[in-house]
Amino acid sequence: MPRTIYFDYNATTPLDPAVRDAMLPFFTDFWGNPSSVHHVGQQARAVLDDLRDRMARLLKAKPSEIIFTSGGTEANNLAIFGTARHLASKGKHLITSAIEHHAVLHCFDYLESKEGFKVTRLPVDSTGRVSPEDLKKALRPDTTLVSVMAANNEIGTIQPVSELGAICRERGVIFHTDAVQWFGKEPFTNVEQFNADLISVCAHKFHGPKGAGLLYIRSPLHPDPILFGGGHENERRAGTENLPAIAGLVEALERFIPNPVFDKSRLTPLSARLITAVDSFPGLHLVGSREHRLANTVTFVVEGADSIALMACLDLEGICASSGSACSAGSLEPSHVVSALGVEQKLANSLVRFSLGRDSTMEEVERVIAVLPEVVRRAQGAK
Repeated sequence: MPRTIYFDYNATTPLDPAVRDAMLPFFTDFWGNPSSVHHVGQQARAVLDDLRDRMARLLKAKPSEIIFTSGGTEANNLAIFGTARHLASKGKHLITSAIEHHAVLHCFDYLESKEGFKVTRLPVDSTGRVSPEDLKKALRPDTTLVSVMAANNEIGTIQPVSELGAICRERGVIFHTDAVQWFGKEPFTNVEQFNADLISVCAHKFHGPKGAGLLYIRSPLHPDPILFGGGHENERRAGTENLPAIAGLVEALERFIPNPVFDKSRLTPLSARLITAVDSFPGLHLVGSREHRLANTVTFVVEGADSIALMACLDLEGICASSGSACSAGSLEPSHVVSALGVEQKLANSLVRFSLGRDSTMEEVERVIAVLPEVVRRAQGAK
């Protein structure tokens, strides 16, 4: 098989060796239950408190505003279910966008179909951007929660979350942003730059461990819990804390967020070369924003082919890519993200996403470009 070229960094990233080393003591030395009253448990409690303090300093938030979760999906579920239910007595109108990750959209679908909430799904323009004016028009007196992602996982479009959050704050509406794809790719100053009350983060998107994430909850908001049991995480998230995963999350954030591990200055020329190639190949069409885009993400559709055949043909060449969200891999449905851009269904079902990372090289980009015409030809013949 040809040498592997991994262009699927939006799906996951390899665990950084230094992050792994930071996790190891929590398997061997600090293995106690932080809720236990004896000295072994209290030793674990002390290191958990220290990890939370480190996280708060990095985010420039209060330690009490940091809730450790099992990842981005749980953080999104807690933000949406917890807030909608907590504020249901004030109103049952919710707003999101048409191109959110399914970890967000399916929460809103459930609240709408099972719990009597009304949901407005904001449209996006042809590049995948939400209009602040559309948000202003959609807000109602009974709106309690708005959720719009910071950057899209499939097409890389960056949303004007600061402006959207400011609109919500002015109207007294809680604003959540799924920033899972944003962290590690865009410059971070502090949580206030989002104007958000709730922010979801996931470690394995920036060389941390899987099974680790966090939800920032701006004080004094206190969403209802969605997991029940003990009083962990300030009674917001029941379950014994996963200290090794939390240690990895904190270490990865400290290493790779102040200076984003997805270095724009290095990745922009690589993605620009891919975009130039896509633009030059007949039957290939770039999707998403050319201006407001993650520097590592290049997504396009292919005439006369489908995503399953394209992924198989790329894999035979040793190229790891994606047909959209890894969480929806294998689905026969066209990408809801690309469909929301107005792309016709047969093209929406031919999505290819290349997402580059810190180990990607121009040599790999040129190799992908060299084999792409043959990959497309084979995929079109397989249809």
